Amino acid sequence: MLTTLPFLVCLGAGLTGGVFFAFSAFVMKALAELPAEHGLAAMQRINRVVLNPGFLGLFIGTTVLAAICILAGFFPWGSTRSALLLAAGLCYVIGSFGVTAVCNVPRNERLARLDSGSAEAAAYWPVYVREWLRWNHVRTAACLASAAAAAAALTC
Repeated sequence: MLTTLPFLVCLGAGLTGGVFFAFSAFVMKALAELPAEHGLAAMQRINRVVLNPGFLGLFIGTTVLAAICILAGFFPWGSTRSALLLAAGLCYVIGSFGVTAVCNVPRNERLARLDSGSAEAAAYWPVYVREWLRWNHVRTAACLASAAAAAAALTC
């Protein structure tokens, strides 16, 4: 279990981080270059479509495994492997799941309530892109840090 757990967290955090990285590297930039009405409507659609068993299974499943890593990090406490498991778990649970729940989802929910052709939507769109991307960068880095710590735990 102590080999399978960090391996699965490494894969899950790496895959999730890759999805987040794609949004930071090019998806949001492409949407931001569109007229506000079109970029906003596309993001509203993405936010609905992402709620599917494949992505949610990966995202929530990795959260559960990362939480187990946090617990496993305390038994036995004091080894390098313990610290790496704890770091892998905390980075993902706080930096990916927590940031998503507290920072990205509320912005997505506000965006979902807007009529894409309204003046309010046009005014909010650049604010949304800027703020959402800031937090997406954080969760991208957290996922990659989690994957790296989990990979390092495999070598201990």
